[in-house]
Amino acid sequence: MAERSGKLARPNGKSLAWRRLSGREPTVVFLPGFGSDMTGEKATSLAAFCDTIGQAMLRFDYSGHGESDGRFEEGTIGQWTEDALAIIDALSTGPVVLVGSSMGGWIALLAALARPERVAGIVGIAAAPDFTEILMWQSMTFEERDRLMADGVLFAPNRYGPPTPITRALIEEGRTHLLLDRPIPLTCPVRLLHGQNDQDVPWELALRLSDRLESTDVQVILVKDGEHRLSRPADLALLHRTLAPLLGQDRG
Repeated sequence: MAERSGKLARPNGKSLAWRRLSGREPTVVFLPGFGSDMTGEKATSLAAFCDTIGQAMLRFDYSGHGESDGRFEEGTIGQWTEDALAIIDALSTGPVVLVGSSMGGWIALLAALARPERVAGIVGIAAAPDFTEILMWQSMTFEERDRLMADGVLFAPNRYGPPTPITRALIEEGRTHLLLDRPIPLTCPVRLLHGQNDQDVPWELALRLSDRLESTDVQVILVKDGEHRLSRPADLALLHRTLAPLLGQDRG
């Protein structure tokens, strides 16, 4: 079945790009990572998988990402969480299973806390809750912190492309959404996939997140030779096998 696509108008006058596949519930909602979009390998592989098994799926771009309106530098964790909730509320009904990659794992947790009655499960792929604090701010030198606070932006090296702008607003607003300093009151099933060769988000973060989640149905799956993206064919097959039981499917 062909995906439908469109733009969701937001109150600020900007629109979010989305693609939707009809099928059975729960709807799989893919949440991309920081600077990523809905055309990446994991998103397109999930769309193909859901199409094969007749599952509803929804993918989208945050504001300032991909085909959506807005400037990347103006985005914050709170804004991107609002984007995710707007998409879920407007374009899906019934239960959803959230699949979040890297930053998308943090957004998935925040969205689930905001809509616990809707979320039937979460799959995190190198999930990175609190990354603005523990992976950005805490890794900066004092000189870099001073420059960020004074200039409002710091350009950080990016192994996947041009330097990434890290804004003061991203860091400061991110502190209002930190999760790992207390129990996380979610009770839905959670699956955390993480590569032990991840150079961007340490795999130990998956164990810390598992410990903080109140759900007793949490599984951490480590891929010894896996890197951050986990987008090799074997990684994608693992993602499909991990997701299928949360959808009531036995095949992967």
